[in-house]
This record gives sequence, structure tokens and C-alpha cells, in this order.
Amino acid sequence: KKKLKISGRELLSVPIQVFGLDQLQVLEMSPERESCLRYRMELLPQEIGCLRNLTCLYVDSNNLKKIPAEIGTLSRLERLTLSNNSLSSLPAEMGALQRLHSLHLANNSLTELPAPLCQLRSLTFLDVSDNKIDTIPSSIRHLEKLETLLLLFNSLESLPEDVCLLRNLHTLWLGKNHLRSLPAAFGELVNLDWGHNYCSCNFEGNPLESPPPEVCSRGPEGIRDYFSSLCRI
Repeated sequence: KKKLKISGRELLSVPIQVFGLDQLQVLEMSPERESCLRYRMELLPQEIGCLRNLTCLYVDSNNLKKIPAEIGTLSRLERLTLSNNSLSSLPAEMGALQRLHSLHLANNSLTELPAPLCQLRSLTFLDVSDNKIDTIPSSIRHLEKLETLLLLFNSLESLPEDVCLLRNLHTLWLGKNHLRSLPAAFGELVNLDWGHNYCSCNFEGNPLESPPPEVCSRGPEGIRDYFSSLCRI
């Protein structure tokens, strides 16, 4: 793959020459994780749309406040990492990224799960941990291929029933939210391998009442039995 990595402690913008590299497939503008650095780029330029052959774009740990609409023209993009920025919204045009299968948005300033994300039907991995999200739209049901959904450290008070339609989910992290209840069909998420891998689903740090934590620890079968017993009362 044709790859370019741009680095520098004082990185403020993308060098304009980059946008002439129309065969570029991988563009990386993130500091090394172990360095604990943050770059200072606040805006991804509109010219990013010129890089039509990009399959991977890494822009973690900058200071991005906005993503341009032109990102929607990157029709070959498969992996996009935007974690550790200052994003409070995403452009509607992101919904056009129909090949995108991995999206990282942890540690931003999102207050809701942006609606365009629910149009990304190829998505298998979505990380929106450590934001301020308080609602999940019912349109999340369209993410039928989703296998990993990370929602840790948000402000969720409830989940829509539609989450229970994501039958390919293997990993669902819900820890450190404000959930008091789970949807009645939650036990239908049978691919959450709770019995063998506790890390595949967690609820820690939620004030759960229905079902209570001791029921949740029994996995999908215990949760199904709990809600079935309520129906019989």
C-alpha cells in the first residue's frame, strides 16, 4: 500500500503537497501512542476529498473541532480513527462511507450518537467511549454487521430496543453510564460470549435495577429468564 506518515510535535495543518498524492492509500497524522503527545491540528482541510484512493486515515490525538463534508467523497475508506480530539458533531456526508468497517471516536465531545453513523452498513467496529452521549437513535438497528460497540464512560440513561437487533455483536461495553434498565429483548444478543469472556460485555458502574447486576452476571439466558418471569406476573 502507498502510505504516508506525517509527524511533528508542532503539527498544525496538513502540508498542501499531500493533496497531490492522488494514489495515496494510507495517511497517518497521529502521534505514537506511547509518546503521550497531542498534535495541534484543529481542522482537517476540505482538500482531503482529493485523496480518493485512501483506505485508511489516522488522525487520533489532534485538536480537531470539525470534519469537512468532503470526507464523504472518500468512497474507498475502510478505517478511520478520530479518537482524542474535540469533535462535537460529524457531517451528514459521513453516511456515504459505505466501505467503512472500523471507526474510532473515543474521547471527543459528542453528546449524541451522530445519525450519519447509523448509515454505515459495513461497520463492524465502533468506539464512541468517553464522550457525553446520552441517547442512542433507533436507527442503530441498521448497523447489522456490527461486532464491537464500545460505549464506556458516557451519559446513557437507557438503550433503545433496536440495539437488541444487532445479532452479530460479540463485544458490547456499557460500563460507567447511568443505565437503570436494559431493553426487554437484551437477552437475544446471544453472541455476547459472557460465559467465557467477561470482557465481551460489561455493565460496571451503572445503577442497574432491571435486571439487577446479579442477573446480568448470568449472561443472556439469565436476562431472558428474568424478563420472561416479569411477563408472567
